[in-house]
Amino acid sequence: MSSRIFRSDLLAGKTALITGGATGIGAAVAREFGHLGATVVIASRKADRIAAAAAGLSEEIGREVYGIPCDIRDRDAVAALVGGTLERAGAIDILVNNGGGQFFAPASTISPRGWDAVVSTNLTGTWNLTQAAANAWMLANGGRIMSITMNTVRGFPGMAHSTAARAGVEGMSRTLAVEWASHGIQINCIAPGVIASSGLRTYPDAENMIAEIQREIPSKRLGTCEEIAWCAAWLAGPSGDYVTGQTIIVDGGRTLWGKTWPIPDPDPLPPVTIPVQPWETED
Repeated sequence: MSSRIFRSDLLAGKTALITGGATGIGAAVAREFGHLGATVVIASRKADRIAAAAAGLSEEIGREVYGIPCDIRDRDAVAALVGGTLERAGAIDILVNNGGGQFFAPASTISPRGWDAVVSTNLTGTWNLTQAAANAWMLANGGRIMSITMNTVRGFPGMAHSTAARAGVEGMSRTLAVEWASHGIQINCIAPGVIASSGLRTYPDAENMIAEIQREIPSKRLGTCEEIAWCAAWLAGPSGDYVTGQTIIVDGGRTLWGKTWPIPDPDPLPPVTIPVQPWETED
């Protein structure tokens, strides 16, 4: 199998490190980059999950995909991840910050511990790895950094902690895009809309929520993990040479649309399939 839209050698000779690479968007990015010729290293907090994902992706792509467990909140673990990537692959040309996590909760009910956990993962964890990869490789050799964020433009009720953290990542990325431009580093964010990924299963009443959200999207469907991976590949390749400090929203128009211009719903709404990777099992 090859990429559906890019030539097979687009990222040949490049090494990509992708956090949150065992499932969902991270696995899709790893798969796409691997099919485009990159050496791929994936990381995730759970060792058994990352080992299974690395084995599965290696079989699909036909080359070894390296899996390294890492809690991005732990700076020693991040240093070990960066060192292990350089030891195995010799470079970190592309960094995709996809590791993170959150939970749905009204702002008034978020505990101090819950707030700190989300911010330390989504913001501080992203910073930990971004700085470590830059200091160890990119400041001397250049590279591309992409961070997967979320809808911060209109806010995200029920996700005050994660929205704050992801907005921080976007501000950090704009700042670093200027500071590190002279080092040949392009830094951007990708803000997915509602994507049919495994993360949707964590939300309460997911089936009804999905149907309601589809009605609020001008495109009248959810996005796919593959569509986010294509955006990442576009930024990682030569097409991204002159793009830096940007947040690219991939959401079917959801952030643009209110209720002032009716868009009829298709009948029925498109079916939603949440993909399961071959190495995943139901928890």
